[in-house]
Amino acid sequence: MVSDGSERVKLNVGGEIFETNATTIQSTCPDSLLAALSTPTSHGSIPVFIDRDPEIFAVILNLLRTGRLPANSSGVFSKQELLDEALYYGVESLLRSAMLPPPLLGFDASLVTTIAPAADGVPSALTATAGDVSLWIAHGGQISVYDWSLCHAGTVRTHLSDITSICRVWGEAAAVGSGSASGLHFYDLSGGRYVGSTHWTDPEDPRIHKARVAAVADSDGGVFASFECLHRENGVLQIDKSTLQVAAVIGQQSGSSAKTTVPEKLRWLPTNGVLVGSAVQRGAFGCSGYIRIWDPRSRNIVWETNEPGSGRSSRFGDALADMDVDVEDSIIFKVCSKSGDLGMVDIRRLGEDPWVYMSDENPGAWKAGDGGGYSAVHCYRKQVLAARGGALEVWSSVNEKTSGDPIRRRNFVDKEEDSKRGMISKIEAGGDRLFVSREFMEGVEVWETSSFSGVTSVE
Repeated sequence: MVSDGSERVKLNVGGEIFETNATTIQSTCPDSLLAALSTPTSHGSIPVFIDRDPEIFAVILNLLRTGRLPANSSGVFSKQELLDEALYYGVESLLRSAMLPPPLLGFDASLVTTIAPAADGVPSALTATAGDVSLWIAHGGQISVYDWSLCHAGTVRTHLSDITSICRVWGEAAAVGSGSASGLHFYDLSGGRYVGSTHWTDPEDPRIHKARVAAVADSDGGVFASFECLHRENGVLQIDKSTLQVAAVIGQQSGSSAKTTVPEKLRWLPTNGVLVGSAVQRGAFGCSGYIRIWDPRSRNIVWETNEPGSGRSSRFGDALADMDVDVEDSIIFKVCSKSGDLGMVDIRRLGEDPWVYMSDENPGAWKAGDGGGYSAVHCYRKQVLAARGGALEVWSSVNEKTSGDPIRRRNFVDKEEDSKRGMISKIEAGGDRLFVSREFMEGVEVWETSSFSGVTSVE
């Protein structure tokens, strides 16, 4: 590549000459190989020859000029081909910005692809991270890792025959639980290395043995995991990350009733320093369960609600079907099993009956008597995503036109044909993507917000 006084540069890629301005390259990727080659050299008028594919370079050059991938690149080059070339030229960060979807808006999301692991493709657990936008899928006794571009980065085979819960605890380390084996197990996914295990035992209580993990949550101070023994004794354990030893036992209880069953969902709230857990039992006569808040420092319950049996009389019999926590705003959300209404409570303003219920007058969003029941709820970026049978709904915060006050409005995320693919079992979100798995279905669906910029994503 050569530069003349007008800062125009030429590059010979695979025998094809490309010409652009030096500022086009140096302003977008000043530390790249291309920027180094765009500076004046002693090559005179002879362009530097680079033995690479000129067709892919044309896409890279368009990316440098516009910050976008050209629409006609869809179906021509794979993501991996573009990633390899971007890495060679030193512009992978620019390509990443162009390939990542726009901010996730549930009401405007659509299905873009399905990720299916090569073996044992029915996912049993999954987790998504916001930082590096990676996805971990547990299937059978394996964990498959997908990077920000949704490319397969590797699969780790564990010593377990099945994995029912997974949580990222530090770096590339995962804490996993199994429905068929006792203990919480730690794996370094970057090297495929088994790190260690934590078991709940008590020499003074013979009932505490062979405890299996039902839920896992991470915190700066340790890992929280709910364990259940064969005799229905259960509790939440706080585990030291450095030693993998049990630091404390929180909320130990015994029994199989709805009020004493093992927590199946745990959420840590760093701002408040509390742990939120819930359990729901579903039967022929509806749902029953509890939401509970623990203070790990005192190991005491600071607030709880049991349903049915508490709350407003008008809500009796309309127990929670599932719950999740908006960690940023310290708000617990629950979906009512019969009405489909959304209940919310501010953790900073708890009381005997603190619930505020929101219903939506949009008749197309939910109809009483529809089959399926709510199966999963997930909070992400001030949005509450609820799965009802095979349909996916979102409650979004919007400003009321007259008063300007924030209200929540319910909309369908999917289309009617999408909802017929099967019961939704799990919802996760990371970065600007939504991940959905369905019962007995292979693969994980990837949902992204529609883009109106005219750019076609590269599959």
